[in-house]
This record gives sequence, structure tokens and C-alpha cells, in this order.
Amino acid sequence: SNSSAESLDRLYPAVGSTKPPRKRTTSQCKSEPPLLRTSKRTIYTAGRPPWYNEHGTQSKEAFVIGLGGGSASGKTTVATMIIEALDVPWVVLLSMDSFYKVLTKQQQEQAASNDFNFDHPDAFDFDLIIATLKKLKQGKSVKIPIYDFTTHSRKKEWKTLYGANVIIFEGIMAFADKELLKLLDLKIFVDTDSDIRLVRRLRRDISERGRDIEGVIKQYNKFVKPAFDQYIQPTMRLADIVVPRGSGNTVAIDLIVQHVHSQLEEVRAACPPVGAALASAHQCHPLPQTLSVLKSTPQVRGMHTIIRNKETSRDEFIFYSKRLMRLLIEHALSLLPFQSCTVQTPQGQDYEGRTYSGKQITGVSILRAGETMEPALRAVCKDVRIGTILIQTNCNTGEPELHYLRLPKDISEDHVILMDCTVSTGAAAMMAVRVLLDHDVPEDKIFLLSLLMAEMGVHSVAYAFPRVKIITTAVDKKVNDLFRIIPGIGNFGDRYFGTDAPPDWSDDEDALST
Repeated sequence: SNSSAESLDRLYPAVGSTKPPRKRTTSQCKSEPPLLRTSKRTIYTAGRPPWYNEHGTQSKEAFVIGLGGGSASGKTTVATMIIEALDVPWVVLLSMDSFYKVLTKQQQEQAASNDFNFDHPDAFDFDLIIATLKKLKQGKSVKIPIYDFTTHSRKKEWKTLYGANVIIFEGIMAFADKELLKLLDLKIFVDTDSDIRLVRRLRRDISERGRDIEGVIKQYNKFVKPAFDQYIQPTMRLADIVVPRGSGNTVAIDLIVQHVHSQLEEVRAACPPVGAALASAHQCHPLPQTLSVLKSTPQVRGMHTIIRNKETSRDEFIFYSKRLMRLLIEHALSLLPFQSCTVQTPQGQDYEGRTYSGKQITGVSILRAGETMEPALRAVCKDVRIGTILIQTNCNTGEPELHYLRLPKDISEDHVILMDCTVSTGAAAMMAVRVLLDHDVPEDKIFLLSLLMAEMGVHSVAYAFPRVKIITTAVDKKVNDLFRIIPGIGNFGDRYFGTDAPPDWSDDEDALST
């Protein structure tokens, strides 16, 4: 009908209004690289390489794959097969099912009697979907609603997803919004026979969602099939690739994976390594005003003499390192914002004092050496929250890679004490700062603390993030060809934990290789 055509025109652009679609074809691959699977996400254990440049800004956006198709067509299975075959560092799978709108009381009653249409475009929160995909594409973390299909409602808790190299977005209405289509770099339509989809839907809704067979069939005939015919099947013409028979097609996956690899290679070739850029940039400049160095008193210099001495025993190295850490933490806390306050003493007199004016303080350690600073922070900050970041060096590229991340909830309003014991080039510190920024921590609320830094590392961090406060007990001028701080302190992690340093270690590897 004319009204249906007009409705479709509002939902997606006409064919021919943009560049011609890519050739539709099909394929598959059996590669199964090791995966780290959790209840919330799937990531490759290789780690996430830098997604920013030496300026600290985003160097490349994530590649977004849109997977459309009818209900129970096998979209999620196809997405999983693509993830397993891609062999790229970080992959995020985002389901449209998480973005059903919150129902009114009347709509809840309709849903309970299988009289609410969940297969209509109006059932989805497209504004939230688009905002979420935009943030993920920029490498930022996002909050994803959790939808309960048994009660037809959103749960109170939301889950967190992090930016990735590749984002796979799947849903029945994946191609049913003009703005959403602009965010998709590759559009795939999973085409499965309607009888197969009905059988799958019956099995899923009865076993997983607590529905009865009469209700499922009623909903299918009244809403699912008409919605497929009116809104979903017509979007097949927007797809770059159509996958007949869904996950049963043994050829399509390989073609898709090859195409994504070629696109990622083009992006990678256009972005020079961050580490190489840091080593050649920002030299011969005066030290930045955001740097605060602990006053070099005879006591501080005496402790440096002990921990820098290669003959110092491990016990003495640990003891005096801890003393320096405590002084460093106390110095950093004095740079936090304070406001005036008045209290009454036991003698009944007013005392004009100062109190911390922020919300709370959170510590984040860059593993492994950074965690040695946690006890000093806990000793002076009551009930401080602690997060951890694991960053390792890729032996082939020399680039830092993010492997593990655990941050407290609602960190965006906190002052964050970012801890690492040594910083040479600043590559690991920059990645850690970038992670915090992608979790919406304001740049001026990040304090980077290190026992010893090289001038190169100070310049790199300060140039990329000019509002981050950099606090240390000493700054050494040089870094040699192996990126070791000169005169330096040696490999802090190995001296502290009593492990042997590899022959090619650098000072940043206290954070970059554990």
C-alpha cells in the first residue's frame, strides 16, 4: 500500500541515493583462535593495541558490522562465527534486543497477553542505540541496558561494554533507521527460510523465555510474520552481503572475514605506531607546568641513592621504595582541591580548617609494578577504591596492548590516582590515561604518579594530555636505545618482586610485560 511505502521511505533511504551496493555473495572459515569469554563480552587474548595517536586523540574508528534478518534467523550464531574467524584483538557483540523501549503499564498488560508488537520499529529505542554505537565507535565505554524477556522490562542494573577494533551489531531492525545505517561499515543480511525461523522461535521462546506454544504462535501470526514482510525483508536490498541459510552457509563467513581484514589493514597502514612517534616527538622542550616533582631533600636523595644502587639488597630496595611511595602519595594528595570549613574543638573553640572538596578518590594501578604503590595509597586514604589495568608490549610491533581492565563503578566523578613506578617513553601511561578518559573521567581529575620518570615520558604524556597532573620523586634526562631510563633504577618490578629481567627489558615494561 502507499502508506506502507511511505513508512518504509521514512525508515531507510531509497536504493541508488548513495553509492552502489557491494557485490552480494557468500562463503566460510574454520579458524578458531583462542578467545577469552565472559558473561558480558568476548575478547581476543592478544590484547587491544593503541586506538589513539601521539597527540592522545583517536587515530582510527572501530569497524562496525551490521547484521540484520528475521527473528530467529541465526544472526547471533553468524556473529559468533565471524568473531571466532576474525583473529583480531578486541571484538564487541552488541544486540538490538537490549534496546527495547520501557513499556507503559498498558503496554505491559498487552505484552503479558501477547498483544504487544515487539517486531515494530517503534518498539526499539533508536536514539539510545545510535548514541551507544557512536561512543563505541569512538573507543569509549558505554552502559548497555539489560532486557528481561520474561517480564518484558529493563532490569535496574546495566552492563558495561568497552570500545573495540570491531563491533558487531545484530538485530531484526538493524537496517531500519537512516542515522543507524550511517554508522555501519558493512551490512549483512541473514536470510533463513520462514519455517526454520518459526521452529527456532518456538524452541527459544518456550525454553528460554517461559512462553506457551499458543502464545508464541499467536504472536508470530499477528506480529512477527507481518513485520518481517513489511519492515525487515525489504531492507535486504540495503545489505552489502546476503547470507542464505544463515549459519548453515559454509562459504559466506570466509568472504566477510576477508573483507573485514582488508578494511582493517588499510586503516592500520595509514596509522604509524604510537611508540615510534613518541620516541621522536617533544624533545628539547622545557618541562611542563603540570609536572610536580617531590622536593629533593637530603632524605629523599638518600633514599634514591639506596634504591638506585645495584648492590642494594631486595629487602632494602622494598623498604626504601615503600618510604618513597608514601612521600609521593602524600605529596600528590596535597595537590587535590580543598575548601574552607569550620569545626569546633573539644575546648568549644572554632577552628578554621580545610576539607577535600571532591566526591571521592580512586586509585588505579598499572600492573604489575604499579600495584606496589597500592598499600601506600590505602594507608593514607581511608576506604579508597582501587582499580587495575594490565598493559603488555607486543614483541613484534613494540606497541603497548591493553589486556585486562577492572575499574570501580561510577568512576567518572572521582579524582583518579594513576600509579606506575617508572615511566620512560610514556606509552603505557598514555594508554592508561586514554582508558580513563574513555570511561568519562575528566582529564584534569587524573593524577599520574611515578617514582621515577624520564623527560621523554613526561613530555609525551603532557603533550597528549595537557591537563593531567604528573607527579614524581625524580626526573632523569635520558633514555637509551632500548628505552631504559638513564641513569635510572633498573627494572623496578624485577627488583621488587625478586624476578629475573629479560635481556631486552625497558623501564616501561614494568607495566608492559608481566
